[in-house]
Amino acid sequence: MLSQPKIAALIVAAGRGTRAGGSTPKQWQPLCGKRVIDHTIAAFQDHPSVDRLIVVLNEADMAHAQELTDKGCIIATGGVDRAASVRNGLAALGDADQVLIHDAARPCVSAEVIDHVIAALQSGPAAAPGIAVTDALWVAENGTVAGIQDRTALYAAQTPQGFDVAAIRAAHARYDGVAADDVEVARAAGMAVAITPGSIDNLKITLPGDLTRAQRILEQTMDIRTGNGFDVHAFGPGDHVTLCGVAIPHSHGLVGHSDADVGMHTVTDAIYGALAMGDIGQHFPPSDPQWKGAQSHIFLSHAVGLARAQGFELTHVDCTLICEYPKVGPHAAEMRKVMASILAIDLARVSVKATTSERLGFTGRGEGIACMATATLVKS
Repeated sequence: MLSQPKIAALIVAAGRGTRAGGSTPKQWQPLCGKRVIDHTIAAFQDHPSVDRLIVVLNEADMAHAQELTDKGCIIATGGVDRAASVRNGLAALGDADQVLIHDAARPCVSAEVIDHVIAALQSGPAAAPGIAVTDALWVAENGTVAGIQDRTALYAAQTPQGFDVAAIRAAHARYDGVAADDVEVARAAGMAVAITPGSIDNLKITLPGDLTRAQRILEQTMDIRTGNGFDVHAFGPGDHVTLCGVAIPHSHGLVGHSDADVGMHTVTDAIYGALAMGDIGQHFPPSDPQWKGAQSHIFLSHAVGLARAQGFELTHVDCTLICEYPKVGPHAAEMRKVMASILAIDLARVSVKATTSERLGFTGRGEGIACMATATLVKS
């Protein structure tokens, strides 16, 4: 029985393209709660046939190298042009038999497009997806139509472009000049390149409007969930309260089986709610003595871990504390930092604020603190 080939994905992310707008290269710009490159990497990491992933970075972007390495990527340094960057990536493939070379700026590539390229490599040394040109093509001269270009047999090239590793390494070693893509390098070496089905959704982000198009495409396949949480704790004996991980001096404490951090409890329940996995009491029953006095970050970390185990990313949390006192405002910034650290998301995605109930109800009478929270999870 023949062994399956080892397939590597090589993501070319060394470009400095700025035509898409913004102050950073397009591969690092935000898109649906992540960065463009994160969606691209995920498409190949989630593919069952891809054995390893190499990301070629510009030297100016090496600050991102460690985080990508932590995600299982192998990092290579970009060259003076795209061909040089690809050569550097090819040198980092190890013992891979086949390679899929893909533009980092194509975050909407589907498993189906990847499948077609891999299947074609079973019977040839090279394959790449393309879309047959269907629009009329004009030849322009001084801003006017000077002629019509025959579109018969014309295809718009896409990536990933797949190759036998030994063959494409040899082709790049012999190639001298600037190449539009790796198919051009392969053809110069005499390789036959099979055309596989592409997709109109597999767009390359180049202009500002492309980010909006990519967002619409990704949102069609994204699982976006929102969960709500609500919790209440009464005041009791003590000299401080713990809210969102921050101890605040006060004339009373909060009563609870654990440390009674009403903020963390509520955010935890919001995440469980988004996952449709019950509430904090089901996962950490108050009847279980091991949770007596437990710190609430244990519960919150558990909820975050469950979300990530199911492939979700936590993209936003909004927590509102409801009380007459203590005053939350002076401590809100520190609360956000603590919560962002536990949630492992950017500080800009964590909101902690407070309001009163205008002296109405139990919070208005100073009998305790209530909290409500919303958490948003996204799986792409």
